[in-house]
Amino acid sequence: MKLNKVVFKFVSISFSILVLLLVVVGLVELGSYCYDFGYRVFTESAVDEAPGRDVVVSVTSDMSEYDIGKMLKDEGLVRDEKLFFAQLKLSAYSGKLKPGIYTLNTSMVTRDMLVVMAAEEEEDTETEAAP
Repeated sequence: MKLNKVVFKFVSISFSILVLLLVVVGLVELGSYCYDFGYRVFTESAVDEAPGRDVVVSVTSDMSEYDIGKMLKDEGLVRDEKLFFAQLKLSAYSGKLKPGIYTLNTSMVTRDMLVVMAAEEEEDTETEAAP
């Protein structure tokens, strides 16, 4: 009878230690992922070295900012659409991307792509010489 209690107590303690170790390992992995993601938000490099390759993309008015990130990932312009979305939301270009057709390069960093996609259209403002 006492042997059963001892075995049960041993199994119970072992199970508790195993669960605690799994929680600790899970928290360490989650912390590592979060740190890596946060670090990459500010330090992510371009997909390719210069000169890279030009890619023509079309942004439509019905695309969300996350959809734009998925499209850029599919085209090989960014490595991670979630990272692009986080970089966009933390930038001054959030909500300012304009629909259009853009030529982007794989050697551009996210900020350069955002500048291009949020730029105002240039108007022809030729001045005529006064007589």
